[in-house]
Amino acid sequence: MKVPQFRPWVGDAEHAAMAPCFETGWLGEGKFADEFRERLLALTGARFGVFAPSGSMALYLGLWALGVGPGDEVIVPDFTFVSSATSVTLRGAQPVFVDVNPRNFQLDLSDADRLVTERTKAIMPVHIYGTVADMDAVAAFASRHGLQVIEDAAQAINVRYHGRHAGTFGDIGCFSFFPDKTITTGEGGFAVTNDEVIYDRLVLLRNHGRRRSGSFVHEELSFNLRITDMQAAMGLVQLSKLEEITRRKLAILQHYREGLEGTGVTFFQPDPGAEWLPFRVAVLHPEAQELMAFLATKDIEPRTFFYPLHRQPAFAYMADRHGGDEEFPNSVYGYEAGVSLPTYPTITDAQVDYVCESIREFLASSG
Repeated sequence: MKVPQFRPWVGDAEHAAMAPCFETGWLGEGKFADEFRERLLALTGARFGVFAPSGSMALYLGLWALGVGPGDEVIVPDFTFVSSATSVTLRGAQPVFVDVNPRNFQLDLSDADRLVTERTKAIMPVHIYGTVADMDAVAAFASRHGLQVIEDAAQAINVRYHGRHAGTFGDIGCFSFFPDKTITTGEGGFAVTNDEVIYDRLVLLRNHGRRRSGSFVHEELSFNLRITDMQAAMGLVQLSKLEEITRRKLAILQHYREGLEGTGVTFFQPDPGAEWLPFRVAVLHPEAQELMAFLATKDIEPRTFFYPLHRQPAFAYMADRHGGDEEFPNSVYGYEAGVSLPTYPTITDAQVDYVCESIREFLASSG
């Protein structure tokens, strides 16, 4: 039985939804984008939002709108997908890595005050694996040091912290619609804010330095960070599936919990008040690397946790600033002991059972 790491839930409905774009000839942002934006704002509770070509570009756009640039520093968790940090670097600023906690791998601010300098401008909590960082702690830290907050909520659509949607706590929150996210438009991102001044900057910077298309007067140097109406039409169909996607993902998580009970496999543990709509079902075991190799022989595609940013070859030039593994023990622990289990809406109960049975088989043979 083959179990892929991920498969997007798309089909005839998404295909049909895009047809009017071809019939009318309107392919750029239009009425579908307007409706998709309003539906996303209603979902998140944010006042304003703009699209971007990807979650990574939404982060770049957000940092740009906040004025982050050369000479600035932004605190970023060491455990995250690389674009959280590269979006900072490509703005000419420097990411400053902070370790994460060992329960759910959200950023840990208990020893982060020492990282703040006169150049520190912002902090970027990343709501990793479909739960939410401790935004009370982030807000207190940002207030204490006078920092802006940009949330990387790429993996946290329809996830809340004490009833409030991820991405709406800071100055800007950024989402992704990549194929493996909760809802997809193929590629695409969305940046939200409750600040009208920041929103005005977002609108200006994503559209060649102008506030409306059709004008050829450009106030600033910028470029095109828009999406297509075809993507938006697809996104509307995906939103109509969101309730079922959510229900199914939570059922898959429970199925894994029951199937692996008593095995010694440790599950990701969200903070109190934080929902978990799993981007992947994240588990830990001391023999994670061997386990994943075994699962591969069973035609199951697990995935490692994220590779620590301080180890990334692309950031080797920052080694003198950040030190080695001893500074990021939990980030290293997550990578070395973490296994991301297949978690997508169309995975069958039989496939989940097969994954659990295979894990039990490995543990029995290795124990």
